[in-house]
Amino acid sequence: MASQFIESVRREMRLRGYSIRTEKTYLQWIRWYIRFIGMRRPKDAGANEVRQYLAWLASERRVSPNTQKVALNALAFLYQKFLRVELGELGFTLATKQGYLPTVLEPSEVQAILAQLSGRNKLIISLMYGSGLRVSETLRLRVQDINLRGLSLMIRNAKGRKDRNVLLGCNLVEPLRQTIKNAIKQQKADNVDGHGCSMPVALGRKFPSAFRSASRAFLFPSSTLTRHSYTDVICRHHLHPTAVRKFLRTAVQNAGINGKRVNCHTFRHSLATHLLASGTDIRTVQELLGHSDIKTTQIYPMY
Repeated sequence: MASQFIESVRREMRLRGYSIRTEKTYLQWIRWYIRFIGMRRPKDAGANEVRQYLAWLASERRVSPNTQKVALNALAFLYQKFLRVELGELGFTLATKQGYLPTVLEPSEVQAILAQLSGRNKLIISLMYGSGLRVSETLRLRVQDINLRGLSLMIRNAKGRKDRNVLLGCNLVEPLRQTIKNAIKQQKADNVDGHGCSMPVALGRKFPSAFRSASRAFLFPSSTLTRHSYTDVICRHHLHPTAVRKFLRTAVQNAGINGKRVNCHTFRHSLATHLLASGTDIRTVQELLGHSDIKTTQIYPMY
């Protein structure tokens, strides 16, 4: 029962255009919830079981507030959008998230990390810092998103399903020019074997030959071919974020930065802080980072 049910939920999520990452996360939480209620049909359970499950996660599993919210969102989708059952007022208060200050690097520390990198790896970190990109936004860049003349990047379908333009540092023009050449070369080599870059399902249906286009090639392609999660077509996806986290960890260690917890998002935090410290208007920084609410951007001026 569970397998057929999960596949039905998966199809509903794909019809609604949810990302593959959200799909995997929600389905995992739904599976765990079904086990929690003794493998019963979710339709035979309801708000009371959801409340008990969230309380169990907090008291027994001791998950973080953010994890509780993801579990709640997954179950809200299950009941309200898939089963068309309103959960109503759960009477459940999520654990309060502890306030924290994001890690910010000094400009000299950013340069020390970049000095440990070269080629593709250095360019990825330089884009995250120079243009304030998330790691997923950086890795999803395609050749068509790069405007070397206008010194800008088009970030498509970012967090909140929004597009935005961001500035590109002139010092990255030449590295990007060479990276574009390499990406197109890889795309042409794949085309010889009948393959190409991975494409969004709807776009692939509308433009069946787009996967061969040089402009659609990922700027940072994966080293191996894979099967598309939705279509099962063999294609080349972009580099996986774990590869970036791995080489960044080594670079941070080699740069001798041991007192700060540095991850991919740290460079976004650092850019925002440095811009505000230099007098850049907070609204400009909000636009650059793609924040929906200026309150998110307001955490930075405290530095």
